[in-house]
Amino acid sequence: MAGAGSEIRGEAPSGIVVGVDGSDSAKAALAWAVRQALLTGASLQVVISWEIPTTYGWVTPLPEDLDFEADARRIVTATVAEVVGSEEPGNLDLTLSIVEGHPAAVLLRESQQAALVVVGSRGHGSFSGMLLGSVGLHLATHAHCPVVIVRDGEELLARQEESDFRP
Repeated sequence: MAGAGSEIRGEAPSGIVVGVDGSDSAKAALAWAVRQALLTGASLQVVISWEIPTTYGWVTPLPEDLDFEADARRIVTATVAEVVGSEEPGNLDLTLSIVEGHPAAVLLRESQQAALVVVGSRGHGSFSGMLLGSVGLHLATHAHCPVVIVRDGEELLARQEESDFRP
C-alpha cells in the first residue's frame, strides 16, 4: 500500500475492448463500441475467443481439419465487416484479437489494461431467453474497469441503420 507522498506508477488504462461472438447482441455491442471510440478518439480492440471443448468421461473425437482459431478469425472478420462496413472510418484505430480461452476469462484479463469493456447482453449460450448472459454477468462483477452491457441487439442495429451516423 502506498504511503502519503509516495507515487504509484503504471500505465493508465486506455482504449475500448469489445467482445464479439457473431451473435446479434455482440454485433450491437460492436456498433456501440465503434460509435463510442469515434466520439472519444479511443482505440478499439475487437476480441473473440475460442477454446477446445472439454468433456468428462468419454473423449469426443474431433475432425482433424477442425480449426477453432480459423473459425474464430472468420467470425470476427465477418462481424466487423457487417457492422463497420468494408471501409473503416479513417479516424478509427481498430485491432482484432483472436485469443484462446474462455470468453469471460479472456475479457477479464483484457479489462486490466482497458478503459472500458463492452459486451452484448447475451451470446450464443444455451439459455438464450435470459436477459444477461454468463460472460456479461462475470464481467459486471469482476472487471477491472467499467463495463457496458448492450441490450436489444436487433433493435439497436435497426436504429443505427436508420440514422445518418454509420459506425
